[in-house]
This record gives sequence, C-alpha cells and structure tokens, in this order.
Amino acid sequence: MNKNATRAMVSRLFARSPSVHAGKARYGVVVSRFNEEVTSKLLASCLDTLQEAGVAPERIAALSIPGAFELPWTAQEMALSGRYDVIICLGCVLKGATSQNEHISRTVVAELQALAVRSRVPCVLGLITPDTWRQAMARTRGSLDRGREAALVALELAELRFGGCLGRRR
Repeated sequence: MNKNATRAMVSRLFARSPSVHAGKARYGVVVSRFNEEVTSKLLASCLDTLQEAGVAPERIAALSIPGAFELPWTAQEMALSGRYDVIICLGCVLKGATSQNEHISRTVVAELQALAVRSRVPCVLGLITPDTWRQAMARTRGSLDRGREAALVALELAELRFGGCLGRRR
C-alpha cells in the first residue's frame, strides 16, 4: 500500500459522519435520576444530538431509573427485549466522603461492558464520575458534554453495525 492509499484509509477510518444507517437504528436511552440536575442535562444533550443527526423521535425510547446502580439491569432488559439496536446509559456518580462511588462506578462499568459483549447490543457508557459538582456540571456542556458524546458514539456504533464493515442487514 502506498502512502496516499494509507492516508486515504486512515482519513476514512477516522471520519465521523453517521450515514443513513444510523438514522434507521432504534435507540434505547436509560438515565439515572440520582443527581438529576446533571443527568437531565446529559439526557437533553443526548436526545438533541440524536435528532440533529436525523434520528426520528419515534426511533428513540428513553427511560429514567432511580440511580446509576440500576443501569446494568435496565440496559440488560432493553437489550434482551430485541427492540433496540444500541443502548445509551447516562448517569452521574459523584465522589463523596466514602469510597461508595468507586464501588458503584466500577461495578456499573464492568457490567455494562459485559452486557454489550454477551448480548451483542452496544451499550454506550455515558456515566460520568466527577470529583466535584463543578466538574459534573462542566461535563454537561461544550467540549466536555458527555451526553452529546454518548449520542455520537451510539450513532457511530449503529453505523458500524448496519452500514460499515460489520454490515448486518435489517
């Protein structure tokens, strides 16, 4: 492969522009109500980003749950239902005076990854684990907006699943 061909391949692989396939996927979004001032902003940004990319509102189902610890079970039920092509999990686990946040975060992240592998339904991690309230709020806007980031990842995974190299047919 010559240098021009290599550069073209690298450019194509790193291009992030979801196509029509991403718009045809069905998205499940599950959001924790704990730290709702933060998670409601993550959810709004996520939903806005999906719709800006051309995903019709009827192709998005959103559920709210009590806390981040319930994300894996809810995502599992969504994955097993067969109704969703990609699941986006949003939550905020703030550091507290004890190590509880570390245990919750570690468990949730591990379970969501295992679920994605087992179920073959991508589970996008939109769980933030800031040390402070200020850090949490910073991750709801601008270049640190994790709700938007989670939606962009979901769009890209839907594209891979249905239109890219994995090319599953619907």
